[in-house]
Amino acid sequence: NTQMSYQTNLFIDGSYVAPILGGTFPTSNPANGELIANVANGTAEDIDLAIKAAKRCLYSEEWGYASTGKQRAAILRKLGEVITSRKDEIALLDSLDMGKPVREALADLGDAISACDHFASLAEEQDLKQHENIENGTGGDFTTTIVIEPVGIVGAITPWNYPFLMGIWKVVPAIAAGCCTILKPSELAPLSCLLLGELVTAAGLPKGALQVVSGLGSDAGAALSNHPEVDKLSFTGSVPTARRIMLAAASGPRALSLELGGKSPLIVFDDADIPSAVDWIMVGILWGSGQVCSATSRVLVHQAIREPLLKQLNSRLEAVRIGDSLDADIMNHQGPTMGPVVSKGQFDRIHTYIQLAKDEGLTFFSGGDSDAVPVKERVTGSEAAKEKGLFIAPTVLLDVPTSSRLWREEIFGPVLCIREFVDELDVVAVANDSEYGLAGAVFSADLERCERVARKLRVGIVWKNCCQPAFIQAPWGGVKKSGFGRELGRWGLEEFSVVKQVTACQSGFQWGLF
Repeated sequence: NTQMSYQTNLFIDGSYVAPILGGTFPTSNPANGELIANVANGTAEDIDLAIKAAKRCLYSEEWGYASTGKQRAAILRKLGEVITSRKDEIALLDSLDMGKPVREALADLGDAISACDHFASLAEEQDLKQHENIENGTGGDFTTTIVIEPVGIVGAITPWNYPFLMGIWKVVPAIAAGCCTILKPSELAPLSCLLLGELVTAAGLPKGALQVVSGLGSDAGAALSNHPEVDKLSFTGSVPTARRIMLAAASGPRALSLELGGKSPLIVFDDADIPSAVDWIMVGILWGSGQVCSATSRVLVHQAIREPLLKQLNSRLEAVRIGDSLDADIMNHQGPTMGPVVSKGQFDRIHTYIQLAKDEGLTFFSGGDSDAVPVKERVTGSEAAKEKGLFIAPTVLLDVPTSSRLWREEIFGPVLCIREFVDELDVVAVANDSEYGLAGAVFSADLERCERVARKLRVGIVWKNCCQPAFIQAPWGGVKKSGFGRELGRWGLEEFSVVKQVTACQSGFQWGLF
C-alpha cells in the first residue's frame, strides 16, 4: 500500500528541469520487461549548466568554503529524517527499477540513513580540527596551522547494483566536506537517485550543492569526466569505464578515486562451522543476484569437508525462491529470495559465461541444464515475469581450473566457482592469484589462522567467519584492479577534503639573503 512517486527530469540548481536537447532513454522493470518511464538524457550542455550552478554555490556565503561542519551536520541529520520518512517508497522504487528484493532494498535504506548520521558527526569533528597548531621547530618565530576545506566540485558516477545507496555513499560525505556535487547515476536504474533532489531540498541543502544529471555514459558521463572545472572524480563501476575516466582525470589533472570490480575468494578450512560457512557462501553470491562488486564468487573448500559442505549447499540452493520482487508471494516469503538481473545486456553477458562453462566441459553442481526444474518454472509472479523476466538460477561450478575465464573474470551474476585445497600456503597463493583485490573471506575455528590468512590476502577488505558486512564507519575499497581510494568512515570524508597550511611570521624575522 506504499505510495510511490519518482522524477524523470534533471535536478540542477535546486529545480527539476528538462534536458536542453530534449532527449530521453527508457528504464524498464527487469522482472517483467515493462516500461517504467522515459528518463531525461543529460548531455554536455546540461553538465555545463550543472557545473556553473555548483561553482556559484561553492563560492557563495552559505555553502562551500564558507560553510562549517556544524551547518553541514544539521543538514545531514535532517536528510536522514527525510529519507526515514520515505524509506519504504524509495526501497520499492529501487526494487522496481533494478529488480532487487524489497528486503535487500530496505537494508540499503538502513545503511543510507546511518550514513547521514555518521557523516554528520564527522563534519562536527572536523570543526574541532580547524586551525590546529603544528609544531614547526622555529621556537615561535613562525606559527603554522591547518585549515580543512572542501576539495571543490565533485563529479560522482554511480552504478546500478545499489542505486540509492551508492549515490548516498558519494553525496553524503561530499556534503559533510562542504563540496558541490554533480551526481550521474547509472542509466540502468536512475530513478531513486533522481529523487535525491527532492530529499536534499527538504533537508535544507542550498541550491547548487547537488545536481543530479541522468543520462547515457557516452553523453552525460563522458562530459562530466572531461569537464575542466571538476576538481574531483569519484567512480564506482567497471574496469573498462574506469580506464576512460582515468584518462579524463589525467587531462586535468584532477583528484580521482575508483571502486571497481572484484573476484573475491572465500576460503573454508576443515575446522570451520559448515552450516555457518554455507550460509555466508549463499549471501556472498546470491545477494543482489550476484551483482555485487565484492561477491565472493571463488570458493576454496578444504578437501576434508568438501562433500558435507556441498550437501548442505545443495539443500539451501533448492530452497531459494526466484521471482518478481514486487510479487506478494515473494515479498511475504520468509526464506531466501532472488530477483532478476538488471538488464537484457547483463542477462546475455552472464549466459555467455554459462555457455563458456559448458564449452569447457565444467561440472555444473546447479544451474545450466543440471537443475531438475527449469528456471522459468521456478519463477514466482505474473505470466509476463515468467516469459520476459531476466531471471537466472543460482549456478555453481565444481573443480573449475584456475586458468578458466570463469575463475579469473568478474561475471557479476549468480555464478559460483568452487575448488578444493589441502595446504594453507597453497590456498592463499591461489586466492591471491587474481588481478582483482577488493575483498576476501576466511572461515576457521582457529582464530590465529584466520588472522594469519587475513594478513596474507592482498585485498582491501577481509572478513573472518563472515562475508559481505559493510559498515558505514569502516573504510571500503580495494587494491590492484579493484581500484584505489576509500569510501566510508573518516577515510571517505578525507577523499572529499583538502588540507591547507597557513604559516605566519610572528617575530619580524627576515632572511636577509638578497
